[in-house]
Amino acid sequence: MRASTAPVGAASAMLLVGTSTAVSATIADYPVFTGQAMRYALAAAILLAVVGHRRSPRVRLTARDVLLLIALAATGLAGFNVFLVEATRHAGPAMIAAVVGAVPLVLALVGPLTERRRPAPRTVGAAIVVALGTTVAAGLGSGSVKGFLLSLGALAGEVAFSLLAVPLLPRLGPLRVAAYPAALSVPMLLAAGLALDGTASLRLPTPGQAAAFGYLGAIVTAAAFFLWYDALRRLGADRAGLFAGLVPVGALLTTVALGLGRAGPADVTGALLVAVGVAVGLRQPRRDSSEPRKPRTGVHEPA
Repeated sequence: MRASTAPVGAASAMLLVGTSTAVSATIADYPVFTGQAMRYALAAAILLAVVGHRRSPRVRLTARDVLLLIALAATGLAGFNVFLVEATRHAGPAMIAAVVGAVPLVLALVGPLTERRRPAPRTVGAAIVVALGTTVAAGLGSGSVKGFLLSLGALAGEVAFSLLAVPLLPRLGPLRVAAYPAALSVPMLLAAGLALDGTASLRLPTPGQAAAFGYLGAIVTAAAFFLWYDALRRLGADRAGLFAGLVPVGALLTTVALGLGRAGPADVTGALLVAVGVAVGLRQPRRDSSEPRKPRTGVHEPA
């Protein structure tokens, strides 16, 4: 993916992730953690098969790489799902969506700091608009203090999903960074399912549920994760993070397309605010004192 198409990749990734809302409604009766484990197992198999087919150069993992990959799987994948599921038991969907919708703002502030540069005011301002749009679309909802804290845990997992990948992408490339944590998260999620739901979490899905997990694994995970990580290494965490606001837009479009709901004034207003925020953030000059330095020529970037 060329740098000029990175915004398209980031937008496509987040819109695809948004479609998971409608699909997930069809598997609501299936054990959550087992289902997520199957989803990530399928995604890892697809991504690793692509790596093998492309005959990408071998990359020797360092101890630091392994620790980052495990941390990414534990927080950005398994941990995010655990916090999200537990949050739904103590807070309404609107509150959870509003809290997790702060991802663009957190990435705009923290992303540059991890790269030892100052946050760009224009990007931070754009992220505030995107987060506002997400909140308008979702509403504040209701819930307990515990639900709010669990939602913050889900927010932290979502942020870690991007920030922990940043130092891995130059050496491993987006395919491996998407594949390895997905594979590592499978035993973590199965263990979480057994711990929280017991042996009831281990059962075969119906054909319809299997089809839903196939879509989630192949499209929402394998394809979307690759597109996201490829855009992340080209745009940086702060600018790429703006596109996280498109997740509820993708959910809205899917819901309307499938005839499962209608777009209300808050939905449309929120979507427009997200679009404005993304557009403003992407108009930031390519090079200024707050932008990352241009990669040196001759450095190989794995696929």
